[in-house]
Amino acid sequence: MRKPTHDEAADPGRRDMLRTAGAVMTAAAGMAIAAPVAAQGVAGQGGVNGLSPAARNSGPLGARLQGVQHFGLTVQNMERAFEFYTEVLGGTEVFRHGDFQGDTVHNTLLADQDIQANELGVNPRTLGVPDLRDGAQRLDVRFIQFDNVVIELLQYRDADQPMGGPRAFAEPVQHMSPAFPRMMHICFHVRDDVDFNKFITDLEAESARRGMTQVRANRTIRVNTEAERRAAPQSANTNKVTVAPSDGWELIYCKGPEGEQLEFVKALGPVKQRFANTLAARQRVLTGAR
Repeated sequence: MRKPTHDEAADPGRRDMLRTAGAVMTAAAGMAIAAPVAAQGVAGQGGVNGLSPAARNSGPLGARLQGVQHFGLTVQNMERAFEFYTEVLGGTEVFRHGDFQGDTVHNTLLADQDIQANELGVNPRTLGVPDLRDGAQRLDVRFIQFDNVVIELLQYRDADQPMGGPRAFAEPVQHMSPAFPRMMHICFHVRDDVDFNKFITDLEAESARRGMTQVRANRTIRVNTEAERRAAPQSANTNKVTVAPSDGWELIYCKGPEGEQLEFVKALGPVKQRFANTLAARQRVLTGAR
């Protein structure tokens, strides 16, 4: 069980609020998970949507999936990242597991990188590849549930470093522009009735209060210095798109505590309807409804 933070211990009201929020999100997650689990039960009694397991296993690959289960983020400082995604953004820990090592784990995660190192004739470590096979490095993971998806935090560390510590096996990549190929981001869906501009202001303030000065959101106006970014009016926190087919989309990019690329969005009006229509059409196809 996670120990209360200093802030929670000092403020029982805040602790209760976080616990309540976690319980609500856990219930919502359970509802989201219930449908696939129920479908799996039907599968054991003749298949999902009338398809036998044999028919499904020979059908299109997409028909064998049930959505995205989680996004993974490799971090430098596990406790810092965990605090941000649970206490700042309100996610709920599902479980944690760690000290992963051994040949099977190494091969499962890192075989491709080992092959590259062999082809280049270099030590895998020079490519940032940890040695889980012989246990010189270890892997720890924590899963965090949000309403509709899970985020997995991963930390590769030297074996002599403690779990959750601030020192990762490899140095973090710097200057992580979203324009680099293979660069990914995590996007959070802001509720329709939330003041987007104020949300971003509060996000930065709460993160700064916790010493997470890396959490910085972009502005929609041109700024050349950090001082100018901080001095920008609150109205510059949101890009409101008015051109179809993205009309109704509100967004801003933001860096997380590990330097990871985040995005916060609202989907309103026409663009919200386009997403809803596409989801409904997809579900009709998957269920065979007309």
